[in-house]
Amino acid sequence: MHALIHLSISDQISGWYAQTGPVLFYALVWALVFAGTGLFVGAFVPFITGDSLVFAAGLVAAGGAGTHAIAGQVNIWIMAIGVGFFAWLGDQVGYTLGRHFGRPYLDKRKGAWLHSAIARSEKFYTAWGWWAVVISRFMPWARVFVPPIAGVAKMNYYKFFSANAVGALAWGTGLTLTGYFAATIPAVKSASYGIAGFFIIASLIAGLRTWLKNRQA
Repeated sequence: MHALIHLSISDQISGWYAQTGPVLFYALVWALVFAGTGLFVGAFVPFITGDSLVFAAGLVAAGGAGTHAIAGQVNIWIMAIGVGFFAWLGDQVGYTLGRHFGRPYLDKRKGAWLHSAIARSEKFYTAWGWWAVVISRFMPWARVFVPPIAGVAKMNYYKFFSANAVGALAWGTGLTLTGYFAATIPAVKSASYGIAGFFIIASLIAGLRTWLKNRQA
């Protein structure tokens, strides 16, 4: 069911291209990627600002996704690198807000389900530390809240910087390229979540090893 929603929204997003043209399409995708975590928009519209958005951007660059796109009008490398950069920038802003405004900043945003999402994100960050920032990029509820929570926890800036760069590039650039190749290789489209799952599992294994070493130490 989730996959059907994902593909349906991807098709709708690809339709934006016909109305905006390539330059505005770049700007719209990048702005939403940034706002998803930098402005907490992803807490309210996770599908539009998350996986479906960047996957559809890749489809548009390939000239796929419903005939709305014209191959060659959107450069895949400009789009993919831009998505990775603005994903990184959004998380940096979230981290900075958490670090400078602290816990009250998150408390003001607590609604019914937001309270639960923030609590889960705190536990997730506490358990995984550096790897939580990387892994959270592939988890809609965590990608919004882990950066400011890392800031509240005063995570070392350079550690957050590096973890954020790895997560943003793996998710943003990687999933955009997945959408691009899905237009010409149908098996990639079916395996898109499997590819994301690979990054999550690999990160979990590495994070678990780090956690065990810390326990032993």
